[in-house]
Amino acid sequence: MHVTDITGNRKQRLVVGSLRELAQTSAMFAELQKCPRSVLVCEKSNFTNEKSRHDKHVSQHYFNYKVSVLIPDCGVLPQCLRDAVSGFTSFYLVNEVPVFELLQEEFVENTVKKGGFYALSYKTRIDQDNVIALLPTGQLIMSVNKDTYEQLGLEGKASQYSHKQPVRYVVTINLTDKSMALGSKKYNRVLWALKENVPLKMDFLMGCQRDGKIGAWMLPSCLSHCPWKELQPSVETQILQDLPCPVLQSDNLRGGSSCDPQAFLEWLGAVSMGISCDNEATSFESTYACPEPQTFVNQAVLCTVTGLLLPEDVHSLLEELRRYFDHPKFTSWLSLVVHGFADSPVSWGTAEHGFHKGGENFYSFVVFKNQDYWLNMGAGANDGCPP
Repeated sequence: MHVTDITGNRKQRLVVGSLRELAQTSAMFAELQKCPRSVLVCEKSNFTNEKSRHDKHVSQHYFNYKVSVLIPDCGVLPQCLRDAVSGFTSFYLVNEVPVFELLQEEFVENTVKKGGFYALSYKTRIDQDNVIALLPTGQLIMSVNKDTYEQLGLEGKASQYSHKQPVRYVVTINLTDKSMALGSKKYNRVLWALKENVPLKMDFLMGCQRDGKIGAWMLPSCLSHCPWKELQPSVETQILQDLPCPVLQSDNLRGGSSCDPQAFLEWLGAVSMGISCDNEATSFESTYACPEPQTFVNQAVLCTVTGLLLPEDVHSLLEELRRYFDHPKFTSWLSLVVHGFADSPVSWGTAEHGFHKGGENFYSFVVFKNQDYWLNMGAGANDGCPP
């Protein structure tokens, strides 16, 4: 009986142990299910609709590094589109910029307050380094690690990507606000923090566009002492042959008789990366297949622009793409994809952006010949839902 009791108790302990392990395993899987997910927002509208928000989405996506245009049933990029992509504004790579220089009176009055200026720290990682951006609204965004934040002594907020204990902070300073007037208490405090207390120095990509005038902005003299070079966005055009292509219908976002937006984006990504969509059994690279229903086009044009690409130029390109259908064309649609910098501290407007696994930060238009459009906006990890 005593032995039996011992055996029974042992079995009970084993059962309890098994239940505990099962509970721990379930909790682990529950945590895995909570892993940050990518967010894809899909909208359908018409460019002529007075409530269309396409202008707002383009203008508030400040920091773009790549734009891709795909036109099916087209063998050469039309001259109007060649002019549009070749006319993208040049930008500067300025090295070893003391961040406090962005607060100097000459720079604020002659550059920041006139609007249309963009600056983003170069080769800084949003999940590890201090990252700084200056928005065309005049807001200076500093996403910094905990040590830098404590040394700066400036007011900010914990990053939404912090864990239980904040490891990053975001400091936002509006350089055009009255409280930041030259000589004010707040101005002197910020200037001291960045010049004397924590003299941050970074490489920056900088660009500016005023009233649509190309080349109207020159590097301010207060930054001319830094090593710099002017750069032009690079343009690459490819002609794709015998391309399996999904069937799209402007009024059908849910698939069925046409391809749905998510499947279309996957296909578009494969095409842009040069991945075959034939699903060949002998392929060791990819078994990806073009979504059904599908058709074949004899040729298509893929044009890609890379650099610091300003929203004003992207908007001008989008307007040219709309006009592409002013005359009859074989294709009923074309696409525009705009990728934001993965390590930008913001995505749309001042919404905080993080990297986590991939730094997704993009939007795409599918433009139809009847001026309908699909707008897909993607953000990754813990980013808030796109506007």
